[in-house]
Amino acid sequence: MTFYQMIESQFHFEKLYHEYKTLVFNVALNYLQNIEDAEEITQDVFVKVYNSLENFNQKSSYKTWIYRITINQCLDYIKQKNSQKRFFIFGKKSQNEAEYLNITTFEHPGVLIENQEEAAILFAVINTLTENQKTAFLLSKLDGLSNPEIAEIMQVSISSVESLVFRAKVSLQDKLYEKFNHYRKK
Repeated sequence: MTFYQMIESQFHFEKLYHEYKTLVFNVALNYLQNIEDAEEITQDVFVKVYNSLENFNQKSSYKTWIYRITINQCLDYIKQKNSQKRFFIFGKKSQNEAEYLNITTFEHPGVLIENQEEAAILFAVINTLTENQKTAFLLSKLDGLSNPEIAEIMQVSISSVESLVFRAKVSLQDKLYEKFNHYRKK
């Protein structure tokens, strides 16, 4: 790679970073409900983007590619945290018990303080969905993406997205019915 190609690549990366850093952070925050974890995922995503930029095949848009990387990083992070919880049960106890229990602090800047308890319950229920249902639901309802955009990101058909979102909504309604008295049908 020549010096000019390196400069051009660096400029291209910086442009992508500034264009998509908020999107990546928000997606990570929606998955993890913790500001520090979302910041860590954002950093990890852009390290991966930087290292993979020259191999980007342009079969999809940068936005779709970055969404996919972000979602995969979030899912991997959750799996890693869950395996640490299992290790805590069988392994040595850490000085920092919260580290192994992965206690969600539910720090979400978009949620008013008086609504944090209800929002924490809502996100706890969302976190019980299957990975695909959760991804489709978050991309649809929180990120406001269209079904074709979600289908491209998830690499599934549009009808699969519609089905995933529908099943997620039904599951959430059933679970929230039990959690919130004021949502009960009369």
